[in-house]
Amino acid sequence: MERSNDDAQDRSIRSGSDFLQLNIDDAPAGGLADWLARRLRLAMADGSLPVGSRLPATRVLAGELGVSRGVVTEAYQRLREDGHVAGRGRAGTVVVATPMTAPPPTSVAASAAAPPSAFPVRPAVPAAPVTGGPFAAPPGDDVFDMLRAVPARIDLSPGVPDLAAFPRSAWLRAERVVLGRLPATGLGYGDPRGAPELRLAVVNWLVRNRGIRADPDEVLVVSGTSQTLALLARVLQDDGIGRVAVEDPGSLGARLHLRHWGMGTPPVPVDDEGIRVGELRASGAPAVLVTPAHQFPTGVVLGGGRRRELVRWAADGGLVIEDDYDAEHRYDRPPVPALRTMLPGRVCYAGSVSKLLAPALRTGWVLAPRRYRDALVDAKRYADLGNAVLPQLVLARLMESGEMERHLRFLRRRHRRRRDAMVEAIAARLPGAVVHGAAAGLHVTVTFDADFADTDLAAAALARGVKVQPLSWHRQCPSRPGLVLGYAVSTPADIAAGVAAIGAALRHLT
Repeated sequence: MERSNDDAQDRSIRSGSDFLQLNIDDAPAGGLADWLARRLRLAMADGSLPVGSRLPATRVLAGELGVSRGVVTEAYQRLREDGHVAGRGRAGTVVVATPMTAPPPTSVAASAAAPPSAFPVRPAVPAAPVTGGPFAAPPGDDVFDMLRAVPARIDLSPGVPDLAAFPRSAWLRAERVVLGRLPATGLGYGDPRGAPELRLAVVNWLVRNRGIRADPDEVLVVSGTSQTLALLARVLQDDGIGRVAVEDPGSLGARLHLRHWGMGTPPVPVDDEGIRVGELRASGAPAVLVTPAHQFPTGVVLGGGRRRELVRWAADGGLVIEDDYDAEHRYDRPPVPALRTMLPGRVCYAGSVSKLLAPALRTGWVLAPRRYRDALVDAKRYADLGNAVLPQLVLARLMESGEMERHLRFLRRRHRRRRDAMVEAIAARLPGAVVHGAAAGLHVTVTFDADFADTDLAAAALARGVKVQPLSWHRQCPSRPGLVLGYAVSTPADIAAGVAAIGAALRHLT
């Protein structure tokens, strides 16, 4: 931590650095580390310090600026906590992610005078009428592509972990080990079910972390949960099943995938105990897609009574598709057992590393009841001959070496801080909003007791440079307006600024 006597001592020998033309005379008294961290963030945002850039050694920069080494060390530490830089051993401190682009201040002095919470907030932009973009019409097949393509200074979209925290060093070490041991035959076509090493690692991971006991032969490696739904849709249709009931609210993405492959998706309401099994029975649907450990998007945990009801429904002939999409990310509650542990013969379990590592890996797994197993393998074979083998072997190494558990512990601490920042910002900037699902996951849902379209609020927030998803996207039945807000990707400062922009947009609407 900075000390005021350090500042007093340093002020008499202040100097400057050629690095970014840093002039210590622009720094305010008592806030050297704040000033330096802000200047470095600004340089990352405007492209002066792109990803891969190396920062000067703390001792060198401190000498050039005429400050104590602790000032520079603390500034670098703040950037590490925000996920913008990482230590690379002998390579020093390297930029690994940049803040959302913000316009530079009119002068260096102006940036130095800004309070820490001002970065990287832009001046408020009046909300424009919705004339196009992702919120102008009911969401279509390409709605998420459209939203990702829209530029924004702060992204509070749900569904993505902290990508800047990806364990690059551990991945590279595992990759070197795998390549060093891999025989030439290992570079040929692989098993369409997945590499045996990864299927074994998945089984060990699931028993350690989700209480699921299985055999490697039960595991099919897929390209994420989206492919699980695509393969299942084809297999179930061949079995005479044309409808999969879905939670309401429930994942728009999952619903779009099922519908693309010809499945009907009748909605079943969700309340504080999870999916209403009585209404599931009334729907007549032979299969249901559920997120019992952390319902998307409400965050509700499927209650014990409802679990037993759902198991009885499945025992009577129903099929449960369990999407265990982010169960490992929990903060204020004990782990919730997977449904698969209760009735494996009627539960098709789907998981992936998209929320643990990165969606870019496109790696997941499905454990299906015996009657569908061979048909799913055939569907996978004719879809793509199986996932790429090398990433599977690297992932298996990470899982078996303990690196994944270490990474998960790191992410929990980091995500908890960002979750706390989100909840605090909502309390301060969105009075009257009700927060749902904050005990676990990578997002929260907020609902409002007001009369407006949440798509208009999402559009107004986007006009202010903040991406969010309206709750109505994830509903088939009408209800009160809300937003689904992701917090894993953004720094606490960006979260606070983003929620403040949403609050400003909300005031214009109501």
